Amino acid sequence: MEYFGEQPRKKTYDRKTAKAKAEHFCAYQERSQQQVRDKLYDYGLPAEDVEEIISELITENFINEERFARAFIGGKFRSKKWGKRKILQQLYPHNLSKYCIQKGMEEIEEDDYRQTLQEQAEKKRQQIKDRSYYIVQGKLKQYLIGRGFEPELVNAVVAEMLEKDP
Repeated sequence: MEYFGEQPRKKTYDRKTAKAKAEHFCAYQERSQQQVRDKLYDYGLPAEDVEEIISELITENFINEERFARAFIGGKFRSKKWGKRKILQQLYPHNLSKYCIQKGMEEIEEDDYRQTLQEQAEKKRQQIKDRSYYIVQGKLKQYLIGRGFEPELVNAVVAEMLEKDP
């Protein structure tokens, strides 16, 4: 039977059960404080309990924002081949401090970053069937900027690449 209007209530948990579930949630993979906070509110806990549980989880090292930033940034760069701008955009909802974000960005080596950008450009270049220099250049730049790479760096890499292979 479908309900219209009123949403079915989510299951609510007592403080002890919610904390145990939050510990499991954090142990499964790195989580930000905001992810855990949202999950605890989903469990129907009042704000006071949510903040106390988060404080306990930080003390017990289940939550560590710097560790989360390093894992998130390193993972998105290595597995999804995202640029720094897209990674930062995806980090925004997690409400991380600038310090944690800077520490996380240390996971990306500049040489690896440029090499990844070049590999992504070459891979995309092979997919572009058009022969016009300007169309190829435009499509490459649009794709790479969409992947989160900085426009200045994209311009340099694309120009260098098309100079070798027009």
